[in-house]
Amino acid sequence: MKVILLGNAGAGKTTLSRLLLAKRPAARLSLDEVAFLGGTERRPLQDSIEDVRCWILRHSSWIIEGCYADIIEPILVYCDELIFLNPGVDVCVANCRSRPWEPDKFRSRKEQDENLDNLIQWVRTYEKRSDEYGLPRHRALYDSFDGKKSEFTQLCQYETVWQDHSSRQL
Repeated sequence: MKVILLGNAGAGKTTLSRLLLAKRPAARLSLDEVAFLGGTERRPLQDSIEDVRCWILRHSSWIIEGCYADIIEPILVYCDELIFLNPGVDVCVANCRSRPWEPDKFRSRKEQDENLDNLIQWVRTYEKRSDEYGLPRHRALYDSFDGKKSEFTQLCQYETVWQDHSSRQL
């Protein structure tokens, strides 16, 4: 399995990756881990891409998840499947509001909660943003990919990919 999950914050990338990994163990990489120096400052793009390439070479089966079209585009050649999670902004906002504490991103639940309003404002701009995090770039990336790909616009469709992956070897 070599799967890339692409979508807005709150789209369910981590949730789906955990469902897939429960059926078929593999390495998992959140692009948040390679995208930033610390805080909100992005690392040089080529450094992030090179770290992901090295990570891919160390694992025979993997899932990569993120909203970074600029990192994902050059690594698409390594994946067997691209899954675009696009359930709509309102679903993403609701998922952000119900998100458990993420200790890998925040020192405390309080710190995460203090960032929630900023995250929700950012998520709400998804359809209009022209940067690497926005729907136009995600759509272009998805449309240009010639390999196996799926777009899910409903949360109930996530179960379908989970069942599909549990019944076949990738």
